[in-house]
Amino acid sequence: MSSRLCNQTERVKRLSSLLALLVAALSAVGCGYHVAGRAANLPSEWKTIAVPAFKNDTTRYRIEQRFTEAVIRQFLQRTKYRIVQNTGDADAVLHGEVLTIETNPMIFNAITGQVTMMLVTVHTKVLLVDNKTQKVVYKNDDIVFREEYQISTDAREFFEEQDPALERLARDLAAQLVSNVVETF
Repeated sequence: MSSRLCNQTERVKRLSSLLALLVAALSAVGCGYHVAGRAANLPSEWKTIAVPAFKNDTTRYRIEQRFTEAVIRQFLQRTKYRIVQNTGDADAVLHGEVLTIETNPMIFNAITGQVTMMLVTVHTKVLLVDNKTQKVVYKNDDIVFREEYQISTDAREFFEEQDPALERLARDLAAQLVSNVVETF
């Protein structure tokens, strides 16, 4: 009986060692993750990018201006590129289009029945073109961005919250979009 116990103990030790070796080998190989903003997959000779105003296919007033400004801010904050106005002076041009914005109620106040949380879904289209070669460097015809936003049940506060909420939405969408473009996911 004790030899059987020794054999089992020996097997457990071997399996543990093999498992530890396997985990170490997989860790050394890597899992494909990397630090955001570090992967520079765009051409290294680029110094400038033009970001013309996004096209707005929605009924939301001036939403394209908010998104364009937010994308420009993200490029300036997170990359080495200089943003220029004139597309002819740029190494690349980023064209964007806001396709749709959908808002769906998610959570209701049980007493009043008013919506307290909305799911906002934005569909955008982005095209990054090398200005010298006219080659498409990045293209995504449907970037989908979803985010939950809490809203006030007080009508006066709701209208005061609308602009900051749209700013947060634009900022969050721009952060995702710039990551996608720079890291070419």
